[in-house]
Amino acid sequence: MDKKLFIAALLLGGSVAFSLQAQTPVCPCNLKPNESYLLYPKGQGVDEGIMVEKTVVLDKAAARKARSKTSVVRTPITLGPGESNGYTVPESMNSNGNIEFVGDSARIDIYIPEHPNGQMVVNCAGGGYRIVSSWNEGVYAANWLVSQGITACIVTYRLPNGHWEIPLRDMQNAFRWCRANAKRLGVDQIGVMGYSAGGHLAASVSTMYVDSLTRPDFSVLIYPVITLEKRDTHMGTRQYLLGKDAEWAEKAQNGDAYAEAVHYGLQARYSLQNNVTPDTPPTFMALSANDKTVPVSNSLMYFQKLVDNKVPCEMHIYPTGGHGWGFTTSEFGAGGRDGIKEYRSEFFTALSRFLKDVHSKK
Repeated sequence: MDKKLFIAALLLGGSVAFSLQAQTPVCPCNLKPNESYLLYPKGQGVDEGIMVEKTVVLDKAAARKARSKTSVVRTPITLGPGESNGYTVPESMNSNGNIEFVGDSARIDIYIPEHPNGQMVVNCAGGGYRIVSSWNEGVYAANWLVSQGITACIVTYRLPNGHWEIPLRDMQNAFRWCRANAKRLGVDQIGVMGYSAGGHLAASVSTMYVDSLTRPDFSVLIYPVITLEKRDTHMGTRQYLLGKDAEWAEKAQNGDAYAEAVHYGLQARYSLQNNVTPDTPPTFMALSANDKTVPVSNSLMYFQKLVDNKVPCEMHIYPTGGHGWGFTTSEFGAGGRDGIKEYRSEFFTALSRFLKDVHSKK
């Protein structure tokens, strides 16, 4: 989306719906969301999330004073943005559907299958916390989920730009919205799915939830970044989330006595293998053995912690495929390219089975 970005907002059923109209690349997948909502309708400068309007019946005294038997009350179903990520330019999308500079336009797109089975996935695409891979790990994922009868919530979360709390806040707000609308959508179970840095975010959601509303019922992690420790991490993910190492070193050199300790603490906090407990949701993991972008050790260390804590889990490691194969099948891939073409049917079968099993045990 370029500088001609146009956001039309209107009140719909107590929430803010919107459409984005600009000269953007055309997605090869024709699937369109049934509903779309800005997470922060008033932008990052106002501490307000999505509000709903409810009509309440007034008592006699209040009705006489208001000269009406009813009143409309606005109440929040999500929290506000907390802080700004600092982006002031409109988001932009390249020819592969990768989005940069997501700020005020953070949003959720809801895809509803013709025959919903009661399950819902809140999806966060990857991109090293620098971009959002909105086709490969977003729309294409929704297309597959809907084909399985699963309702999809695709989150275009704010990119952190060194503001480490922002992506998790957006995901937790997406969960709050989904929980609030679950009955209307015919949903009885909500999980999370993420890839690469989006896998780090999905694992953050799975281990750093604050209440029953924000805890996923299950977790799907695809070639995820897990640790932010230098030896095993993906450095781009680490630096776009926490800020560059050089910036922290400069703070320390300029007299910030706590900079080094804060930086170390953040690395430990967002190294998500440290956060696994017996209450971590049942987890499905998938990756390729020849992944040269995110070390395989990330998945192995998280899986071991799941096992140690007796969390139901499974992991599938395919011999080849590298990194970033997402849901781009030959149907959508450039020139028919599918990174795990030889194992695609195995992946879909395993993921479908896991989702059905975890739904049956809710």
